[in-house]
Amino acid sequence: MGRQATRIELTSEQQEVLERWMRSSTTEQRMVQRSRIILMAAEGMRTDEIADALNIRPATASKWRIRFAKDGLQGLQDTPRSGRKRKYDKEIERLILSKLDEPPVRGETVWTARLIAHELEDVSIHHVWRVFRKYGIHLQRRHSWCTSTDPEFAAKAADVVGLYLAPPENAVVLCIDEKPAIQALERAQGYLRLPNGRTLIGFSHHYKRHGTTTLFAALEVATGLVRAGHYNRRRRREFLDFMNDVVSQYPPDQEIHVILDNLNTHKPKHDKWLARHKNVHFHFTPTRASWLNQVEIWFSILTRRVIRNGSFTSPQQVRTAIDRFLDAYNVQVAPFEWTKEVVHQAPLKTKYADLCK
Repeated sequence: MGRQATRIELTSEQQEVLERWMRSSTTEQRMVQRSRIILMAAEGMRTDEIADALNIRPATASKWRIRFAKDGLQGLQDTPRSGRKRKYDKEIERLILSKLDEPPVRGETVWTARLIAHELEDVSIHHVWRVFRKYGIHLQRRHSWCTSTDPEFAAKAADVVGLYLAPPENAVVLCIDEKPAIQALERAQGYLRLPNGRTLIGFSHHYKRHGTTTLFAALEVATGLVRAGHYNRRRRREFLDFMNDVVSQYPPDQEIHVILDNLNTHKPKHDKWLARHKNVHFHFTPTRASWLNQVEIWFSILTRRVIRNGSFTSPQQVRTAIDRFLDAYNVQVAPFEWTKEVVHQAPLKTKYADLCK
């Protein structure tokens, strides 16, 4: 007399789950087979009968029958496998990142994955790339930053930010700067027809220079309105000529606060112009912190939408394109929303090796 098969009794919930696994088109076939084994066993079929019906070995039917009786639905899952032993540990990862904090090998100016793998000898280049992907490191990208060394950074930054967040009552706050040497580049444009019939329109790498022009701009912080002036050079006389034009747009008794960078044309030792314009007050950003001047944001917009992708045969064409863009911009203008109340003067201290900590 053979050994009696393990008895299977299903709850209504287990029955529903097993039937759902069998009906679902996304269930793995191995789970479908195991569900059939248990459902047949619950109907009272012997192990050999189940094996014959499903064309499997009796040992297979017996295995899942016993595991279900012991652990329920969880018993039908595969047991965790140890897998291949890990070749590289956390220490190797730390060594890879610490290499990036060291000067590159002689003759090189930047680390590459191949160089790091060669230096560490027993580490594959593929693992180096895995570590880079894990921490989002892209060696081909170039980062730049400007750290202010101004000893009066806090006071100057607070002055500028205070004008943005709490401007004086009945006063106008202006951000003024210049964008010098804007090149009039005539770019070679054309069409490129691909083998699949598609046509691409773009610029060739060829271009021709047609001179430069200098742009002065004044951004009204409260409204976002921008006024501009075109000049051939960037000197004190051009700056004062632009300031005269800007100041003339407001009543003589209107208080005007102007935010400027530390260019020498903005701040002579004895400013006769300011002495004649008592209602105008200059506020200078900290050294190497021109990003506190909001007009730089508008210059970035202008570069992306006009200058960078334009093709011009003369400086006058550049000026016309800027004026045309400015007219359209001021129609639907909106002020920039400055929300940062505290501006820090912290130097950059990021180290790759710190990522492993």
